[in-house]
Amino acid sequence: MIKRDLTELINRRLKKNPAVSLVGPRQCGKTTLAKSLKGMYFDLETESDRIKLDAQWPDIINSDKLIILDEAQTVPEIFPRLRSAIDKQRRRMGRFMILGSVSPALMQQVSESLAGRLGLVELTPFILHELPKMPVDDLWLYGGYPDGGILDSSQYFYWQNDYITLLAQRDLPQWGLPAKPMTIQRLMKMIAAVHGQNWNASQIGSSIGLNYQTINSYLEYIQGCFIVRLLEPYTANISKRIRKSPKIYWRDSGLLHTLMQVRDMDNLFSQPWVGASWEGFVVEQIINNLKAADKVFNPYYLRTSDKYEIDLILDFGGRLYAIEVKLTSSPDSDDVSRFRKAAEIIEAKRCLLISRTQDYITSENFVSANIQQALDFLMADTR
Repeated sequence: MIKRDLTELINRRLKKNPAVSLVGPRQCGKTTLAKSLKGMYFDLETESDRIKLDAQWPDIINSDKLIILDEAQTVPEIFPRLRSAIDKQRRRMGRFMILGSVSPALMQQVSESLAGRLGLVELTPFILHELPKMPVDDLWLYGGYPDGGILDSSQYFYWQNDYITLLAQRDLPQWGLPAKPMTIQRLMKMIAAVHGQNWNASQIGSSIGLNYQTINSYLEYIQGCFIVRLLEPYTANISKRIRKSPKIYWRDSGLLHTLMQVRDMDNLFSQPWVGASWEGFVVEQIINNLKAADKVFNPYYLRTSDKYEIDLILDFGGRLYAIEVKLTSSPDSDDVSRFRKAAEIIEAKRCLLISRTQDYITSENFVSANIQQALDFLMADTR
């Protein structure tokens, strides 16, 4: 079993909270990680486990073992019972772990029943730091889902197709998205086609025959299962005119590539949108690796009306890092000069130019590096 970076963070949260909610997309490894903690495991999608939990509830909640409740949103009546059990022994920490695929039902139950009683931790598919011996391009092509090809390349593309189909036909409708599966799949393909671009719900809606309000409401459900990310614009203290609509990314590059019918690296490099794919992959790796290390920050992007851009801005409480992503092994002086000018607009503390270079270059507040080097730098510089 590959050790997940979040294990230590979960243990710290359990020491400080009666319960921890481990959320994330389906099939990203939540159950495997939870079972590794050696608690009492209950799969609440299984009738036998639901019956056992209900019949033995008094004995179970008095156990010294961690109680793990998987897919808790399928049994909403469990949340008031959890709240009651926690409140009767408020000082006991690390009693419950609640797993869920981030459906609106789970978030509603957590906010209504367990607010102030639990820590929230997000698990993503595999990230670079967890796969130090894996070629970066493998993770980029296949994505990080354990069963999606990163551990067995023969599974790639077919597994992702099944995953997307199940989301559209089962999960999203069950979670309340009021659209037909065919419409959901069309929407997901259109989101893939605008990966890395500014979100325009009206444009998407006109292609499907729906208004922008409906498209935005559907997008909330798709965001809710952690497969797309909206990156908000940075607006603080900017004198220039800027783009104010968020940028949208598919969070897992393997799902993006499958939706765009890409099966191998040669095919990927032939695509006109390959730069946007690389940018999204790097952005997601930075955000997920830093969050797994329990770094506290807010991510943004910047694009001004005179076309100065910063692909990713990390705001560590007013301490800004500007990050530019290039699909090249040798960034030129023009790339560096324009990026530095963009970083000056936001008064960034650090400028990171991330490419496919093998060289590591630093000068004053500027770093040019590849993704592994950049992650090592960020981990050390943000302590």
